[in-house]
Amino acid sequence: MGASVSVQGLRIVAGEGDAGQVIVHDLSFAVKPGEVLALIGESGSGKTTTALALMGYAREGCRIAAGTVDIGGVDVLSLDGEGQRRLRGRTVAYVAQSAAQSFDPSRTLIDQVTEPARIHGLMSPAAAKAKALALFHELALPDPDHIGERYPHQVSGGQLQRIMAAMALITDPDLIILDEPTTALDVTTQIEVLRAFRRVVRERRATAVYVSHDLAVVAQMADHILVLREGRMREWGGTNRVITAPQDDYTRRLLAAARPEVQEVAPARGETELLLEVRDLAAGYGPLDAAGRHQVPILQDIQLRLHRGQAIGVIGESGSGKTTLARAIAGLVKPSGGSILFNGSYLAPTLANRRKDELRRIQIVFQMADTALNPAHTIEAILARPLQFFHGLRGAPLQARIGELLDLVKLPQSLRQRRPSGLSGGQKQRVSLARALAAKPDLILCDEVTSALDTVVGAAILELIADLRRTLGVSFLFISHDMHTVRAVCDEIVVMQGGRKLTQIARADYARGPHHPYYELLSRSVPELRTGWLDELPATDAPELAV
Repeated sequence: MGASVSVQGLRIVAGEGDAGQVIVHDLSFAVKPGEVLALIGESGSGKTTTALALMGYAREGCRIAAGTVDIGGVDVLSLDGEGQRRLRGRTVAYVAQSAAQSFDPSRTLIDQVTEPARIHGLMSPAAAKAKALALFHELALPDPDHIGERYPHQVSGGQLQRIMAAMALITDPDLIILDEPTTALDVTTQIEVLRAFRRVVRERRATAVYVSHDLAVVAQMADHILVLREGRMREWGGTNRVITAPQDDYTRRLLAAARPEVQEVAPARGETELLLEVRDLAAGYGPLDAAGRHQVPILQDIQLRLHRGQAIGVIGESGSGKTTLARAIAGLVKPSGGSILFNGSYLAPTLANRRKDELRRIQIVFQMADTALNPAHTIEAILARPLQFFHGLRGAPLQARIGELLDLVKLPQSLRQRRPSGLSGGQKQRVSLARALAAKPDLILCDEVTSALDTVVGAAILELIADLRRTLGVSFLFISHDMHTVRAVCDEIVVMQGGRKLTQIARADYARGPHHPYYELLSRSVPELRTGWLDELPATDAPELAV
């Protein structure tokens, strides 16, 4: 059974003493037992910082300076260290945005799921295992009686996210915090995860705080919405009222940006020039057999042509081969067959054998900025490296160009000396994009670059991509699970399933049909910005996730 949550005058400060910067300003709100409250807002608005404070936790370099957090009659902020350790994982549980980063790769899933129950001494190992298996069934995981014997790398992202939910729920917490739990998932997987989360929360009458930048997802999950900007409350109310009749200008901006407009790009000079051609590409992982095929084949017979200034979107479920295609083009995965031509010349299959100018002209922006940015380096050092390596910049010209790149991706100059751990997820992704732009490339391979961004910043990034195409003739291969984003920014859409290209659809035909049935399934699976959409969606529209 859920507990009441009451937050009064919460203030969180970054830095020490009087020089500290307030990042959450005297925030007050309440959640009734069994209700779901959504925290929404731009990256850096204080959503996750506020959610973590409900556990009495502040990120490194931050401190809770004032206020109270009451959960079921317990004053969380007055607890000592031992009291907060008893609270975390027992009274309050947390489901992080990146499940892959939250699991120990050397331990089985069942061992990690049962750990909170063992740490808090709530039940015997046998009872904890039985409860974990029951949760696996409840969360609709495939092969629920045996999936726990696997290791984290042996399950899909959607399955791992649900397994993390089982870890959070095994102690029967009074409050569960869900921090962007479906951000990195494809649309069909997201439906299954949302259904599982919502069913468990409703049946257990758990109180939940759902952190998200995706308003369409929030519309399916939350009873109430709290809108944050720069650590201040801008609006609070019932979900349907906030979505249909927002009272604050900022909320209206968020809603307007939730569905990006189509970016009309005038043909750039030389746009008809063929820049990239992929011929009969095959790729995979593991050793090669006698026929030269990978032990684990991923891509088969991929054909693709991309012209200068063009943007092609690649969509498909997890495991369809989207990212492997981008990595093969980038030289990070060695193809087992076929060839890749760039500007009319054959590319060497791996980075080690490509010329420096080829490395510069093809850049990749990875999906997970957390693992793509060196945690030991400042943002200034991260952006300086490609500028020094490719363009030989030093001194004042180097510093000036770093400033231009930060402005280009809408990041403040004050972030120069921070490390990635001091940035929000959306800010880190923008640093990754700025690093790619530093090389002045001809082609940018974008792997889910807006998945971690809020709607306003995501829309700004799409406008930036359109501007780069117009002014510089930069081409994009845009991998995404967000159909709205792909339609907004791309001239054509390539649909992939099981490592094969099923179809390719031009912009002029997006609204025409019928298209390939799998494309139609993906299109229907994009959440709509209204309450009740998930309830109306037939169960058959979201296929069972692959084992």
